[in-house]
Amino acid sequence: MSPEPAESPVEERARIRLEAAGTDVERAPEVLGGFYAGTDWTVTPTTGPFSFRYAALGDAAMTLRTSQMRGTNSGDIPGSDDYIVQWLVDGHATIDVERDAVPLVPGAPMLFPAYRPFVFSFVDYDQKLVHLGRSHVHRIARERGFRGTGAIRFDHLRSVEAGAVAHWHGVVGEITTAVRTGRMTPLLWHRLSRRAAGAFLDLYPPEGASVPDVLLAPRNESIRAAVDFVHDNAHLPIGPIEIAEAAHLSVRGLQVAFRRLLDTTPLAYLRDVRLDRVHTDLRLADPARTTVAEVARVWGFSHLSRFSAAYAARFDQYPSETLAL
Repeated sequence: MSPEPAESPVEERARIRLEAAGTDVERAPEVLGGFYAGTDWTVTPTTGPFSFRYAALGDAAMTLRTSQMRGTNSGDIPGSDDYIVQWLVDGHATIDVERDAVPLVPGAPMLFPAYRPFVFSFVDYDQKLVHLGRSHVHRIARERGFRGTGAIRFDHLRSVEAGAVAHWHGVVGEITTAVRTGRMTPLLWHRLSRRAAGAFLDLYPPEGASVPDVLLAPRNESIRAAVDFVHDNAHLPIGPIEIAEAAHLSVRGLQVAFRRLLDTTPLAYLRDVRLDRVHTDLRLADPARTTVAEVARVWGFSHLSRFSAAYAARFDQYPSETLAL
């Protein structure tokens, strides 16, 4: 999976090309941490001579990467615009050291926590990574018929299926072979980056708010527009007036349609969407760096006691309990 020399045909399309190697243990943290905007990376020797190598080739949609070290490497990785799937070829590693502390198994792909910073620890390792741009993945998800609305999310702790793992490695192997043999063209790279996004979606099926079947009927297009508006703007100070405008309905007409089709009101629907967003954010957040009050305020809940009661009624647990899981 190592990137090819500069004359590779993929260079015509590639906009990301990185390579660093060395034996200087003092230089390694700065160089490697810089690739991920890490601020507190520590590198130390183990047995034998210290060495490291890092290489990446690709574009905003997809990059293939490899990272190798004879030594220990630990530090933080902040949030990223990419979904990063990695797996060990050799060595030992733990992801999310300060929270879930997930040990990596050689050959088993795992998604890095996608919505918060995390801490890692690697020892004498050979690691492969694929970075996939979020907008690229979201586009492919919708093309594949993802029937959701609002933000797409991925749970890095989800158990992956054996068939999806085999398919992932097969697609990555095909991409790697195309690069190594020099037969890569911009069109082929584009097709393979789409296949990689599809394989990723098989590994980690997207989570999102499902659209009620009744809203898929053409005659209910205006209420579907209202629902989409709510999901896309739930973080903003919106209400029935703004929702009705998005649906090209009067406020009264909006109220009647919501009650008839969804058995709820626009404000109750908006509240539930916001509660769902809080639940997702708390489940994926770092409790050492996040508070319930911070997340609640992001989603428009200013009265914390009423919010906590509504949250408990919807999820059968208090928000503090979700954050602590």
